[in-house]
Amino acid sequence: MTWNPFSKDKDKETAQKSVDSTLQESEAQESKGHPTPKRKVAEQRNLHPLVPKNRKADRKAAKERIRKKEDEQYDAMRTGDVAHMPRLERDPAHIYVRDYVDARFNLAEYFIPAFFVIMILTMVVGFISQALYGIMMVLMYVYLIASVIDVVIMWHKLKKKLIEKFGEKSVAKGTRMASYAWGRALQLRRWRIPKPTSKKRGNWPK
Repeated sequence: MTWNPFSKDKDKETAQKSVDSTLQESEAQESKGHPTPKRKVAEQRNLHPLVPKNRKADRKAAKERIRKKEDEQYDAMRTGDVAHMPRLERDPAHIYVRDYVDARFNLAEYFIPAFFVIMILTMVVGFISQALYGIMMVLMYVYLIASVIDVVIMWHKLKKKLIEKFGEKSVAKGTRMASYAWGRALQLRRWRIPKPTSKKRGNWPK
């Protein structure tokens, strides 16, 4: 074995480097307040499951939340609580349409009850006289035509008022404002949802 006079110095230098490295790691850990985690541990911390563990329970909970919200909104429409109604029903233009339709007498709202009455009478009188049967059918079609004309007149006036108050955007294509007004006019006033704000007709919106 060859003796090297510088080997002790080299060993001392290596040992000193090892000590310095250990001290640096200790200082880094102390500065962070906790030891540096291993790579595997760090990866496990960052892992988040893409699929819930119990999807069935999550779906059930989501459905219950939706059902509860819908029930609350329906109760608000039934009681007239505008603040808790669906967003569409809170829209000022839609509120104006509801109040306008509720304020007037609409032939169309009695069409469905009248249709069933006429149909029953038609079946009864059909066995008695064909002439009476024809008269009943004519009455049904006359009432249908009159209801359609009444709804058209209502929308023609209401459309002008909506444009004056809310602008062209309130009746623009895609708003379905006409079908909203027609649908409400077809319902019996006492069964309308949202509930009319006034108990009697004639209270026109301003």
